[in-house]
Amino acid sequence: MEPNNATTMHSHCVDITMEVHQVVPPPYKSTLQKFKARLKETFFPDDPLRQFQGQSLNRKLILGAQYVFPILQWGPNYTLKLFKSDLVSGLTIASLAIPQGISYAKLANLPPIVGLYSSFVPPLVYAVLGSSRDLAVGPVSIASLVMGSMLRQEVSPTQDPLLFLQLAFTSTFFAGLFQASLGILRLGFIIDFLSKAILIGFMAGAAIIVSLQQLKSLLGITHFTNQMGLVPVMTSVFHNIHEWSWQTIVMGICFLVLLLLARHVSMRKPKLFWVSAGAPLVSVIISTLLVFAIKGQKHGISVIGKLQEGINPPSWNMLQFHGTYLGLVMKTGLITGILSLTEGIAVGRTFAALRNYKVDGNKEMIAIGFMNVVGSSTSCYVTTGAFSRSAVNNNAGAKTAVSNIVMSVTVMVTLLFLMPLFQYTPNVVLGAIIVTAVIGLIDIPAALHIWRIDKFDFIVMLVAFFGVIFISVQLGLAIAVGLSTFKILLQVTRPKTVMLGKIPGTDIYRNLDQYKEAERIPGFLILSIEAPINFANITYLNERTLRWIEEEDNIKEHSNLRFIILEMSAVSAIDTSGISLFRELKSTLEKKGVELVLVNPLAEVIEKLKKADEDNDFIRADNLFLTVGEAVASLSSTMKSQSSTMAEGPQTIVAHY
Repeated sequence: MEPNNATTMHSHCVDITMEVHQVVPPPYKSTLQKFKARLKETFFPDDPLRQFQGQSLNRKLILGAQYVFPILQWGPNYTLKLFKSDLVSGLTIASLAIPQGISYAKLANLPPIVGLYSSFVPPLVYAVLGSSRDLAVGPVSIASLVMGSMLRQEVSPTQDPLLFLQLAFTSTFFAGLFQASLGILRLGFIIDFLSKAILIGFMAGAAIIVSLQQLKSLLGITHFTNQMGLVPVMTSVFHNIHEWSWQTIVMGICFLVLLLLARHVSMRKPKLFWVSAGAPLVSVIISTLLVFAIKGQKHGISVIGKLQEGINPPSWNMLQFHGTYLGLVMKTGLITGILSLTEGIAVGRTFAALRNYKVDGNKEMIAIGFMNVVGSSTSCYVTTGAFSRSAVNNNAGAKTAVSNIVMSVTVMVTLLFLMPLFQYTPNVVLGAIIVTAVIGLIDIPAALHIWRIDKFDFIVMLVAFFGVIFISVQLGLAIAVGLSTFKILLQVTRPKTVMLGKIPGTDIYRNLDQYKEAERIPGFLILSIEAPINFANITYLNERTLRWIEEEDNIKEHSNLRFIILEMSAVSAIDTSGISLFRELKSTLEKKGVELVLVNPLAEVIEKLKKADEDNDFIRADNLFLTVGEAVASLSSTMKSQSSTMAEGPQTIVAHY
């Protein structure tokens, strides 16, 4: 960067020489080069092809296979020591996955056996394609709840169970197709529209709805509402008091206390993770033996009943790609796909950060997507990585995705040989297991943290929470996403502009509202625009700038306004409408006898401004500066000397303050 002149400012005792630097446009790039650069930053910010540079053809083929199938990367170095750790963790999460699989399938209004099917095939697929060492795959409560509630709005799972099952498998196919497409097309940024505030509110609301739904099992009610809202559920509970079973209530309270106590112990002492991990299976075993011994069915305790033996039957012939319900399954697949993908990637990244390794978000989308596509053809419904199961997997010492394979084999053995043992498992225990699992989704400390940091995000969180509870799961989520999108639109259409002043004794200019010691410079209005300039905000910026001028004119001691300086370090982009803003603003200011000065326009901005100013009539070199300090020093000298131009080369100009 070449200095074009020097400005000397004489203070009372100190002479300060300041070089004024030119603002230069960026090096020339063709339109194709710019397009390729923008495309790369949008879809390939991680530059996945860099590992192939400078490699031989054979090495490229190996790296390509390892990229598509991560198991080929760590598999050749797998040892017996690693297997011992994975075996323990795999058996541990299997003890949690079996009762949870049965429970979550009932939550989705599906046959309990489908939950076990979904804990067998998908983990095998993920072990081959997934990049996380800790993610434990299987059904999850939120996706189960959403799928069950959305499909039940149009099809009854009791009156037409076969059609309901077909729609569930088809929804799973579309969920997987959508997830894999996001990964392949590298569009994962779409799921970022589910902000942390939305997810915290949504999951807390869903946890309460899920828990309220379990009152049917915990109280032994036979006739229960099909609606999900708080009011209809509580109305149904108290309208059917005569169906309450005291035996079921006593058993439910006992096992709920046992499960919550086990969870509390494991939270207080993480080394005792196996207590909460094994508690659901222990509860199932004890309750099953108890019901069998006392013949609980005769005392009003409902049981699962006989479950089908054998591994997953094929279900590709059950997928419905035409007919009345195509729109329903596509919508259900889209929503459950986004929710399960968001949860799975968030869980994977959380544990990757804890153990200091990287998880490729796009590869995870592909892995989870293909896992669900394959699952839809093998009698499985939507699966992803569950936080509770993955936490147990991590605490149990899992080293690789082999823990998922161990879990899958354990579930397979259960499907082949142990199904008759679950015939007398009471539904009340499954309800208690679900309540214990989802209660951890209510994150009060995180909600309080959001309240302290950002009140608008807190409102978004509350909208998601109350929307899910009082309206519906999908509408509550949609309203919260809409509110967050509205916030983004506000930030785009109403960009922040602040007035800058000089910190005494320095050449630093900062926000006058933030730094009370900062001082205004007579004759100057220095504004900072803190957003890209585009068609959506030029009207606001024009009006806001003119209002700054009016406010400045109303201040008596600063009424002799000569220059408006726009500090543009934060203006990362500009479009054709944005360029017209400067033309209009310059024309308006000239009528008031005020000059427009631009400071530090970034590469894209100055390039477009130069191209638009072919006649050199509104972007002149003497109105472009690299820093606010240089602009004020040079223009102050101009004002004092009453000179409109500066001679070429080094020149000493005296500015009196």
